[in-house]
Amino acid sequence: MSLLTVLALSATLHLYIAARVTPQLPWPAGAAFVALLVASALLVPLSLLARRVLRPPAADRLAWAGMLCMGLFSSLLVLTVMRDLMLLALAVTNLDQPQWEENTAAAVPLLALALSLIGLINARRTARVVRVPVPIAGLAAPLDGFRIVQISDIHVGPTIKRDYLEAIVARVNALRPDLVAITGDLVDGSVQELASHVAPLAQLKSRHGSFFVTGNHEYYSGVHGWMRELQRLGVRVLHNEHVVLHHDGADLVLAGVPDYGGHHFDAQHRSDPAQAVQGAPAGAPRVLLAHQPRTAPAAAAAGFDLQLSGHTHGGQFLPWTFLVPLQQPYTAGLHQLDRLWIYVSRGTGYWGPPKRIGAPSEIAELLLVPSV
Repeated sequence: MSLLTVLALSATLHLYIAARVTPQLPWPAGAAFVALLVASALLVPLSLLARRVLRPPAADRLAWAGMLCMGLFSSLLVLTVMRDLMLLALAVTNLDQPQWEENTAAAVPLLALALSLIGLINARRTARVVRVPVPIAGLAAPLDGFRIVQISDIHVGPTIKRDYLEAIVARVNALRPDLVAITGDLVDGSVQELASHVAPLAQLKSRHGSFFVTGNHEYYSGVHGWMRELQRLGVRVLHNEHVVLHHDGADLVLAGVPDYGGHHFDAQHRSDPAQAVQGAPAGAPRVLLAHQPRTAPAAAAAGFDLQLSGHTHGGQFLPWTFLVPLQQPYTAGLHQLDRLWIYVSRGTGYWGPPKRIGAPSEIAELLLVPSV
């Protein structure tokens, strides 16, 4: 999609909001609203090209401005559509009154601003810890209470930097995990741009180490360079392979696969849970790290007990809350497919607009327990 097409689409949608809301606003407020929409219509597409036209820190400032506008624009668009549907329903039922249009027009920008502010606070605070017991059939006694801490979809990039990641690492370490699982979409940018901001991952502490699998955004950001960089930081990258962890006399198989669509970027990056577990000892619990929930059917067929995924962000905010389930079989939380448990993280950071509504960021603390 060309820049002109993006600008035209942005202008059209912003013009729709202006045409439907501005005429009912009093003059000073209406003029300010139009000025805001003009700025947003320009900043939203330009922020996506920030790194192509500017260098840091100017590029990051432009990205911040555009992403804030994108978050506000999303709420303005959803609320404007909802208002129009409500007014249409009132007109059809002959219940509409002149003051309805004026009162609801003023509510659109006020509600959008409130939602964007709440969403910004939710996105920028350090992710909360969510404790999730996972029942595993035949779990050996030494593995009862085995603690896996999962972080996912942090998206270090234009608006998420080193200090944000340092706070996550500190919270993970405080949980004293047996292992740390990083299930993809760690970065939005190259190693050259972001290596210093990802460096805090080297400070992760756990009994059996930190493990990583690629997400789709690693493929947009130079996947091979990031795989090398993570290995340099002491994070083990699992690429259609497994490790056997020896824990107090019991074994646990931990496997990882590339992103579900990785083969579109590199033929050697096709996700293959069966290959990942090939040669693993029989009888040991099998845990798979796979960025997208769509890997679950293949993981179940390969005999895994638990799959840890991310990718969905739990929807993050409207309208994506309703759209994500159209692409992924599971959006958030713990689910079961035959004997396989699937846990889908809502993400530990955010992508795009610094905004989360109804889908709080999380650090998942998964506890293996015997099934009853």
